[in-house]
Amino acid sequence: MFATNGVKKVPNQKAEYHRRQIGVLLATSFSYIGYYVIRLVFTTEQVRIMKVYSFDIGQVGLILSTFGVGYGIAKIFMGALVDRLNARWFLAIGLYLSAFFNLLIGFTKDFKIILLLMLLIAVTQSMGAPACQRQISLWFSKKKRGTTFSICASAHNAGAFFCVASIQLATFLFAGSLTMVFVVASAFSALIATLMLLINTDTPESVGLPDIGTYSGYVEVDAKGRACTEKKTELSIRQVFLHSILLNRVVWLVTLTSMSIYIVRYGILSWIPSYLPTKGFSVTWAKWFVGIFEVSAVPGVIALGALSDYLDGRRAMICLVSVLAMLGCLVMYFTTSNRVLLIAVLFLLGTLIYTPLSLVGLMVNEAVPNYALGLSTGFMGFFQYIFGETIATALIGLLVKSFGWQMGANVIYLAGLIALILLLRLVVEERHLRLIEKTTNQQLARKK
Repeated sequence: MFATNGVKKVPNQKAEYHRRQIGVLLATSFSYIGYYVIRLVFTTEQVRIMKVYSFDIGQVGLILSTFGVGYGIAKIFMGALVDRLNARWFLAIGLYLSAFFNLLIGFTKDFKIILLLMLLIAVTQSMGAPACQRQISLWFSKKKRGTTFSICASAHNAGAFFCVASIQLATFLFAGSLTMVFVVASAFSALIATLMLLINTDTPESVGLPDIGTYSGYVEVDAKGRACTEKKTELSIRQVFLHSILLNRVVWLVTLTSMSIYIVRYGILSWIPSYLPTKGFSVTWAKWFVGIFEVSAVPGVIALGALSDYLDGRRAMICLVSVLAMLGCLVMYFTTSNRVLLIAVLFLLGTLIYTPLSLVGLMVNEAVPNYALGLSTGFMGFFQYIFGETIATALIGLLVKSFGWQMGANVIYLAGLIALILLLRLVVEERHLRLIEKTTNQQLARKK
């Protein structure tokens, strides 16, 4: 099932490459929509679950943080696995399993069983991002990757909207049954997994096409200034982890930046259904704003990702400007009581949070050799969820319960400031690596 397909000669290489690229972009994007439909069902329905299941906000925070811990740990292992397996099947199987475990949640009210199922969902969900990011990196050249990666990364924003839509549809069709909310979400995601499996392709070489570096004629370098074209290595996973990840300064800078922005992301997203009613919104409207917050980011994230391509790969600079604007919007979000202004700020925050999150995912992949793409994604995911989401869910939930929303806001402000400081350093690192890459390609051009 995970074996690489036999190589064959392709007569019309350009047309075939283009067709396969479109298939990969659609498959990774829509598959990740399915992943996020599953991931956000519990978050979106937290108010109803607290009422129907008699859970308090601390228990909900613990369940959400269980997902974060499981996802973060599993992502390292899944990232290492996908570097050595067939990403096409890896992506689909993860979504099938996530849908199955989500389905089971709909048939129990037992707190401990839900904790266990959320942990299993976390493990299977961790198969998605490394597979998607590996495929985008192997199918698209660096000069166009900001655009294509932003499209794929924006899929989770659309997934959040479709999650809310599926919940509302299930509620309407099945007289408000909470069980059917989970059933409909799982059925929708399993259908996506099946359709996208049909149009996806593992690597260019698996269908007789050249690697993207050969095809595009552009050589990329990793954070250590070395060409990163090799997809296979004789090194063990431990050796790859040590040399390409742990001893890579840029990977650490990007990872800690991402972790900080994840605190902001989930500090806003996870608590929209509970926070907005304190500002006068109904619970129903607050639920819809989870989806609106996510989907409103899609155009801006794609546009800024394309801008990073236009600016010759200046990802860190785009992230820095986004985080500066994000901090200003956060202050308004936590201080204003004007509902119109709150809605406007939520629209802006979607773009300003998800743009740097999308681009740092690309930056960490571009800092390592191709044989460590999944592992770099998994390493960053470990910090995003073990620390980032856990702080944003369990810690903020407990702080809000004991001290009110202002204490939760303070945690989010601090995380944003840390991200800003780290990005200042990344701008300097990025400039240095761009010069090395430019020199390398000029030397190759002269040899030709």
